[in-house]
Amino acid sequence: MEISRRKFLGVGAAAAASLTLDRTARADVLSGSAPGASQLAARPVGGASANGIRGVARAYDMITRQNADTLDAIIAGVNIQELDPDDQSVGLGGLPNEEGVVQLDASCMHGPTRRAGAVGALEDIATPSLVAKAVMDYTDHIMLVGAGAKKFALEMGFKEQNLLTEKSRRDWLRWKACLNPADAWLDTRSDSAGPPPTASIPFDDPLHVKFTTGTINMNAVNAGGDLSSVTTTSGLSWKLPGRVGDSPIIGAGQYCDNTVGAAGSTGRGEANIKTCGAFLIVEFMRQGMSPDEACMKTIDRVIAMTERRLLDNRGRPLFDLQFYALAKDGRFGSAAAYQGARFSVADSQGARLIPMPFRFSRADRPQMPEVRCRRA
Repeated sequence: MEISRRKFLGVGAAAAASLTLDRTARADVLSGSAPGASQLAARPVGGASANGIRGVARAYDMITRQNADTLDAIIAGVNIQELDPDDQSVGLGGLPNEEGVVQLDASCMHGPTRRAGAVGALEDIATPSLVAKAVMDYTDHIMLVGAGAKKFALEMGFKEQNLLTEKSRRDWLRWKACLNPADAWLDTRSDSAGPPPTASIPFDDPLHVKFTTGTINMNAVNAGGDLSSVTTTSGLSWKLPGRVGDSPIIGAGQYCDNTVGAAGSTGRGEANIKTCGAFLIVEFMRQGMSPDEACMKTIDRVIAMTERRLLDNRGRPLFDLQFYALAKDGRFGSAAAYQGARFSVADSQGARLIPMPFRFSRADRPQMPEVRCRRA
């Protein structure tokens, strides 16, 4: 184990160092085609959620120029967001749980070996995707969670660090100020890092509170048809400690079958878990559906499985959900509950954002529950 661990650390440390230095890398964002039928691209192809535009460009470059393994390439891609302190949805700087602690989830699958790894509620390690891969590579398990996941990561040589940035800490304090009218938290609009001013904002001045379910999913297929998938997140902001969404659950947040394709999701994890969304998309593709068709049919299945309290009176979800899919032959597709989402793709045409097919138009979108601070 020690030899394997040293080998792992040598490769992992070099990769992490290069990612940290190249955090400002940018992909060319080209105007994408209109949503519709799944598109066929010459392999290799990488696909990701919109926030993965830089990462999918990196992954494609690694696959084509360095002959990198598809899983190594897409994990290097999502590491860009995990290590970016300005991204408040994954890794370093992610929005914390209700106790002010950043807890991260991730999972990955490697098509050629049919292996998988995952971590849940991981604290103080900025790259949960790499820890998930270490679980896959160096243990006979698939998922480690909480204190056990952190202990494993430290034993593998990952660096412990405080993931709560000052920006995210201030957002957490603002959320704490809105818990109830009688709590002892003072609220302020000040962005200074110092102590709050004596006077807080007027009680009748509502404060909008930031919420996020931000996640990054990435999938890739190389010229030979080998596939991999990865999903990483800091989860729902202000969540109950220990909450785990769909991202680290194999078959929900992501899934990969090297004979068919790969798929993943972003959005409300609780809704997706009940349908095993990523697995279902791959199974629909196995039955002959295109990636777009498979994603949209899974959107419909999620809505059908959603409890009434999370639907409006016309059966439309009061949450967002997006699916992404990549077939073994290079076809890529996606679907969103509501109009406006975009999908990152990288192939021989470059890295670009493509509008996603959607079930409901922007005009049909119901009024989502508004989170405001009303301390009166």
